[in-house]
Amino acid sequence: MSSKPVPKQPLVTHIYTADPSAHVFEGKIYIYPSHDLDHDEPSNDNGDQYKMEDYHVLSLDNFDSPVVDHGQVLHLNDIPWASKQLWAPDAAYRNGIYYLFFPARDHDGIFRIGVATSTSPAGPFKPEASYIEGSFSIDPAVLVDDDNRAYVYFGGLWGGQLEKWQTGTFEPDASGPAADAPALGPRVALLSDDMLSFQGEPQEISIIDENGNPIVAGDEERRYFEGPWVHKYNGLYYLSYSTGTTHKLVYAVSDNPLGPFTFKGTILTPVIGWTTHHSIVQFEDKWYLFYHDSSLSEGVNHKRCVKFCELHYNEDGTIQTIDPYK
Repeated sequence: MSSKPVPKQPLVTHIYTADPSAHVFEGKIYIYPSHDLDHDEPSNDNGDQYKMEDYHVLSLDNFDSPVVDHGQVLHLNDIPWASKQLWAPDAAYRNGIYYLFFPARDHDGIFRIGVATSTSPAGPFKPEASYIEGSFSIDPAVLVDDDNRAYVYFGGLWGGQLEKWQTGTFEPDASGPAADAPALGPRVALLSDDMLSFQGEPQEISIIDENGNPIVAGDEERRYFEGPWVHKYNGLYYLSYSTGTTHKLVYAVSDNPLGPFTFKGTILTPVIGWTTHHSIVQFEDKWYLFYHDSSLSEGVNHKRCVKFCELHYNEDGTIQTIDPYK
C-alpha cells in the first residue's frame, strides 16, 4: 500500500509498472498495468527488453486515498498457450464477470490475445486454455458501449507484429506500407456475448484528416503506432493512441465505434522514455488520463512507472494538450 496519489508522480514505486488501463468498477478506480521486470539487458526495436511475466491490479477508493496493490493476479506459468511477454492488458465488466484481456506470444512466437476471468475486479484471474481464435498483435482495449455491445481494439507496429498481418495471415518478413500509402490502422472486433471470442473477422480502422484523406504511413506525427483506447464523450467516440516514434499521445473522433475516425490533435507531449501508453476514464465529475514514463528509472525504457493527471475538454469537444512535466 502507498500514500495518496499525486498527479504526474509515480502511482507506485515498489514495482515498475506501465500501460495502465483504468476503469471505474464498484465505485472505485481499478488500474490494470503491465509489470516491467527489473533487468539490465539491452533494448531493441523488437521489444525484447519488455519481458513481463505477470499482472498486478492497483486500486484507489478515490484520489484522496492510498493506492492498493492487490498483488499478482495472473502469471505466465498459468497460461497454457503463452510462451512469454505479457504486455499491455485491459479489463472489462459484463455478465456479472470481470474479464482481463492480454497479449502474449504463443509457442510459435506470434503475439495473440487471451482472456482471463474473475468474479472480482481485483482478481485473481483464471485464463482460458487458448487464445481468442483469429486474434493477433498486441494492446487490446475493450469498450462496452451503451447498447451493451463490446468491442475490442488492438494492434501495434514493430514488436507488436501488426505489419505482418496485412494479408490476413502471418507473414514473418512483411514490412509496413510505403510512406505515401495509408498508414496501418488499429483493428477492431465485436466480442461475443460471453466475451471470449470474436464475432466475425477483425476490421481495420481508418484514421483520416480533416479533408477525409487517410493519414499516411510517413506522417509519424499523426499515424497510428500502438496503444489504442476508445472512450465516449458527449455521444462521440474518441480513439486515442501512441504515435510511437514521435512519442506522443494523439486522438481522433468518430460518431461510429468502427470509424472512420477524424484526427484532432495531441493529448500528451513526449515523456521520458520511449513509449507512451495510456487510458482515459471518468471518475465522478472529472476526467483523468493514466499514462507511463521512465522517470522512476531515470530513462530506462523497460523500467517504467504509471502516472495520472486530470484531462480537460474544450467547449467544442477537443481535448486540451497536456505537458507531463508542467
